Amino acid sequence: MKVSGFTFIKNAVKYGYPVVESIQSILPVVDEMVVCLGDSTDDTNALIASIGSDKIKTIHSVWDDSLREGGRVLAVETDKALAATAADSDWLFYIQGDEVMHEQYHKTIVDAMMKYKDDPTVEGLLFHYHHFYGSYKYIGDGRSWYSKEIRIIKNYPRDAAHKHIKSYRDAQGFRWDDGRKLKVKLIDAYVYHYGWVRNPLVMYQKTEGFGKLWAGEEGRKSGNEFEKKQVAFDYSKIDSVTLFEGTHPAVMKALVAKEDWSFEMDISKKNFKNFKHRVLYFLWRTFGIRPFEYSNYIRI
Repeated sequence: MKVSGFTFIKNAVKYGYPVVESIQSILPVVDEMVVCLGDSTDDTNALIASIGSDKIKTIHSVWDDSLREGGRVLAVETDKALAATAADSDWLFYIQGDEVMHEQYHKTIVDAMMKYKDDPTVEGLLFHYHHFYGSYKYIGDGRSWYSKEIRIIKNYPRDAAHKHIKSYRDAQGFRWDDGRKLKVKLIDAYVYHYGWVRNPLVMYQKTEGFGKLWAGEEGRKSGNEFEKKQVAFDYSKIDSVTLFEGTHPAVMKALVAKEDWSFEMDISKKNFKNFKHRVLYFLWRTFGIRPFEYSNYIRI
């Protein structure tokens, strides 16, 4: 069985992405790791080179500003990385620059890929998510977070005679190029999402910069004036968090130890915007069910 990993990244240093840890976290279960390097204005390229693994294959890309609206450029960059993976791989393992895989799930992941490699009904593997928020000790657990997403897909022929799997919308998941959802198996493994854990000053810069991707032409015109501001992101504006009771991936040990800001929340206090969200949260935390949740896949 051959497995290719793939990801994309731009300005990881400027915006505090744990991309080194992200890549390192799946290197043990892939045979190659394709990294699509955007046109960064910081030392991201050197950061990736510092990993020093012969499994890593880098390609270079210039992001298309005309595809900002809706975050479409993120899917385009994901597809560039996907297209550079080995054609003879059985599986393609996608991970974003703020996602990390815990080593405790490596065997589960490999076993699942072996089990379903020759099963034509399975087109991808679905993962659970931990969304860390504000601090490495808190998880966002309101209904605004997605609970599952596809991170491993089958590698199908890429010639013009066949349909293709492509990154969908803003690169959260995948679909066939005709819009059909992938048929997937849920596995007992979690992706650790650290996209909302940074020093508040860096978090402000990241959210403002990232927000430009959804702002279309107006976002492009606004430039980078926000980067001149020393503004702290307000982490208190969240509907619900809970304490994380597990362990972080080993590759995250140094970053967790370097947390240099203070963020405390009373987890008993909730800030839901309406009664519906309060009821949905109750059903989720009490019975483990998530009615009306959007799913970009078909579980089989």
